[in-house]
Amino acid sequence: MSGMSALPAPASIPAAGDAAARLADWLSRHRRVFALTGAGCSTGSGIPDYRGENGAWKRPAPVTWQAFTGDPAVYRRYWARSQVGWPRFGQARPNAAHRALAALGRHGPVAMLVTQNVDGLHQRAGSPCTIDLHGRLDAVVCLGCGERSPRAALQPRLDALNPGWTPGAAATAPDGDADIDEDAERVFVPPRCARCGGLLKPDVVFFGENVPRARYEAARDALAAADAMLVAGSSLMVYSGFRFARMAHEAGLPLAILNRGLTRADALAGLKLEAEVGATLVAAAAGLGLPVAM
Repeated sequence: MSGMSALPAPASIPAAGDAAARLADWLSRHRRVFALTGAGCSTGSGIPDYRGENGAWKRPAPVTWQAFTGDPAVYRRYWARSQVGWPRFGQARPNAAHRALAALGRHGPVAMLVTQNVDGLHQRAGSPCTIDLHGRLDAVVCLGCGERSPRAALQPRLDALNPGWTPGAAATAPDGDADIDEDAERVFVPPRCARCGGLLKPDVVFFGENVPRARYEAARDALAAADAMLVAGSSLMVYSGFRFARMAHEAGLPLAILNRGLTRADALAGLKLEAEVGATLVAAAAGLGLPVAM
């Protein structure tokens, strides 16, 4: 957690416009901010998001836990697409939004950052106190024996299982996914655990799964210790994130939302800013006298 002295009054930020100045003013009035982030924080790193500005899906909904574990074709399809999408996802680097939030965590009022993203970019940017609400895509877990392993170590195994395999025309999709040729999906050989032969799953919360209880409770306790909540780059359409906004509202905590487009909690927010997330956060941090490493 960030122990901090009183923040200076926000400076004028003409280059970032009114949104950054308003956010800097809001941040200056709070000492322990609970920040919740979503896909809009990672689009600047080349990771596509799922929803448009009206909150609707841009593409078919992600695979569910039930389908992944119960349908061999879905399991095969997931790993075929991951074999193509993982390299670009794994090479993503933190952007301005991640770096600004790291500065606000190290030297400013952000006491805890809870992210719905599964890319680990907040930690790589240096955010000191972070909870990965939906897990991390850079780890794989066996559903049989529970063995965990790095996702990067699985890539050579996928290549070896599928010599000469080609995905056809491929396009990047959210969270390490890729759009590939359907015929290529059907002939792909998916991986199994080298120890027990069990199904392998990325260590993330799929649709239809619950956030692990201990992780939820850690986030809930951090919110209870906060004096305000900031949402950055999330539509909050998924209940696992929205519930924290609702809890903040019910507890009487000020709620600010920085997001391009509709969010599920707009009616609960005292401050809603429609602006580019990264540039606004960087300028707001600068308005508080906090340097952001670029």
